[in-house]
Amino acid sequence: GRNEGEPGGGPYWVRERDGSESLQIVETSQMDLTDSRVQEIVSKAHYFNPVDLVCSINDYRGARFNLSSFVNKNTGFVASKSVDGAPIKALELPGLWNGGMAEWNTVLVEVPGITFSPVKEMVDLLRAEHLTRE
Repeated sequence: GRNEGEPGGGPYWVRERDGSESLQIVETSQMDLTDSRVQEIVSKAHYFNPVDLVCSINDYRGARFNLSSFVNKNTGFVASKSVDGAPIKALELPGLWNGGMAEWNTVLVEVPGITFSPVKEMVDLLRAEHLTRE
């Protein structure tokens, strides 16, 4: 979907330590936002991650992928969270899209914005798209 200022990650080309590049979903907390080059890239980003993923666990011959072989264990990051209203830092290990997609064959498809209704905080449940209509 189009980037409309919601918090969260987005699709970016990632250059690995060995020089290879792959298309991945990257969270802003994984980025060095003090780097002016990174700031420029993020400010020009057109898309965000709507979390609609379609994944095949089998190759074209029907053999199962060993999904653990696709995890980039270097992509864990520290995220700001809260517990009982108190701010904390949490170590997030590679998830499905922020490290678990390393070296996948990735195709990104633009979907209509109407399909995205994020809930990052409790108050997000008060948005019109989450309220039942009678």
